[in-house]
Amino acid sequence: MNQATLHQLKVFEAAARHGSFTRAAEELFLTQPTVSMQIKQLTKSVGLPLFEQVGKRLYLTEAGRELFATCRQIFETIAQFEMKVADLKGLKQGQLRLAVITTAKYFIPRLLGPFCQLYPGIEISLKVTNHEGILERMVNNLDDLYIMSQIPENIDVSCQPFLDNPLVVCAPITHPLTKEKNIPIERLANEPFIMREPGSGTRRAVQKLFDEHGISVKVKLELGSNEAIKQAIAGGLGISILSLHTLIPESSEFSILDVEHFPIQRTWYMVHPAGKQLSIVARTYFEYLLSAAKKFVDENAPAVWGTFEHSQQQELEARE
Repeated sequence: MNQATLHQLKVFEAAARHGSFTRAAEELFLTQPTVSMQIKQLTKSVGLPLFEQVGKRLYLTEAGRELFATCRQIFETIAQFEMKVADLKGLKQGQLRLAVITTAKYFIPRLLGPFCQLYPGIEISLKVTNHEGILERMVNNLDDLYIMSQIPENIDVSCQPFLDNPLVVCAPITHPLTKEKNIPIERLANEPFIMREPGSGTRRAVQKLFDEHGISVKVKLELGSNEAIKQAIAGGLGISILSLHTLIPESSEFSILDVEHFPIQRTWYMVHPAGKQLSIVARTYFEYLLSAAKKFVDENAPAVWGTFEHSQQQELEARE
């Protein structure tokens, strides 16, 4: 390994991550023969095969898997060093890798804009996926920070709450229940329901509440995105339960029903594996988000937040 170069390790890491020499070449702006040659030279330095081809698919050997994990550690250490040097120079630069739950895409990009203006030297990588996808990425330590509403149960993590995430019953603005107050939760059993896909954090929270009260709803549609659900609601296909944040851009198009036991109180968390040492860039964003979240609510969601507070107050009065 004394003759292995950093460039060869970067080529290998890209090929291992993609499982393809062609895609690695595209990412690194190299030709495929160049990638093949670099891998061949690295394989010679290691003294063991790094890849094996079965049919048309490329797989890592045991030595390849060990080297892939080592590459990740090397590049992480180099990135930390580069950011530390930048910090010593009074600069903030480097890469911030964020993975967020699907619903968070409605407000996190709005908070990233001002952050990027404050720190133009920071590059942002943003991955949007559902709860199960977040857990998979966390186990593989692919990101700096994770933004989610449901703290993992089987992974040791550190978490910091930064924003409320109430779930509300959403219906077309012409729905008959719009005019009613303090609607019994049992009434929802009579309505056609539009649900998020299994594996969604919202779906789990809703199902938990329904199970607690013995409610069985008629699921007419299962959809994999909040946007698709909103379109289905607007089309009169049924009602659904959504995060209040998903309604911020078009709050006047939907009605939030005043149903008992709603809103379901949830919280947005910044999460990372316990023991993970955050980079300077990640810590900078961590601190920024804590202060920026409240400002976001005050400036971007006054109409929707007012509707939420009204619904919340009625829920409290009903409980009293």
